[in-house]
Amino acid sequence: MSAPTLTAPEPEHCPGPESQTAGKSVACEGCPNQHVCATGPKGPDPAVAAIASRLTGVKHKILVLSGKGGVGKSTFSSNLSLFLSQNDDTQVGLLDIDICGPSIPKMIGLEGEQIRQSNSGWAPVYVSDNLAVMSIGFLMANQNDAVIWKGPKKNGMIKQFLKDVDWGDLDFLVVDTPPGTSDEHLSIVQYLKEAGITGAVLITTPQEVALQDVRREIDFCRKVGVPIIGVVENMSLFVCPKCTKSSIIFPPTSGGGRALAVEQSIPFLGSIPLDPRIGISGDFGESFVDHYQDSPAFAAYAQIVS
Repeated sequence: MSAPTLTAPEPEHCPGPESQTAGKSVACEGCPNQHVCATGPKGPDPAVAAIASRLTGVKHKILVLSGKGGVGKSTFSSNLSLFLSQNDDTQVGLLDIDICGPSIPKMIGLEGEQIRQSNSGWAPVYVSDNLAVMSIGFLMANQNDAVIWKGPKKNGMIKQFLKDVDWGDLDFLVVDTPPGTSDEHLSIVQYLKEAGITGAVLITTPQEVALQDVRREIDFCRKVGVPIIGVVENMSLFVCPKCTKSSIIFPPTSGGGRALAVEQSIPFLGSIPLDPRIGISGDFGESFVDHYQDSPAFAAYAQIVS
């Protein structure tokens, strides 16, 4: 497996991860990816073309990113997929590449399910006829076991999810990612280099401590050439399900997601309010967007999708 390719690599005189001097030149000193580049095989990865061939039937590939943990990426990914799949004519796939913290199976009601082999590769697990899901959670005998893997093994798993899974024809493939800008993120960008990435949806919460990490994620997207679809502000305020009165839980001291979007010249897609029923739905593996269409959060999802 070759090291990830950056379109605007750092440091400035980086020889490139496919170079024979990758990770070994003077310019590589101090780079956080130095070890990955130095130890990884050189030259183009043949899996990139195989993945492009496998995903020829997938129209839109959407990454859900943040940089910050705990802002609701998995919740957004699962609810976005469920919302899109409400249209029976829309085929949706949901790929969980959070290798060390796979929460999608539980949140979407598939905990305990297993992957099956077919003549055309791994068969994803289906929530409904038009919503397919893949996660390392389906490969774990015990859901409480820790996944203690280094980068190369995690990257190999992501490669299998893209190359060996029979996704079929999809209108949307939603990719749920872990926090940060590291192995998993570089891998998904590299592996989808020829297949193409439609864009990334960036999730934040209103407080500045979250916005700082999202700015880094924006910088990551720009450096690796991933188009940014826009910013979603999650947990923007709390709306009581009974009285519908709202309260600000996380004050946007620096303007929140909307101000960030203006600052970075990217679209602001909308704000999703806190609703306790979102958390309850995830805990019990129920579809929030199917059961609580009276919620202001459902209206927010509808606005964002449109």
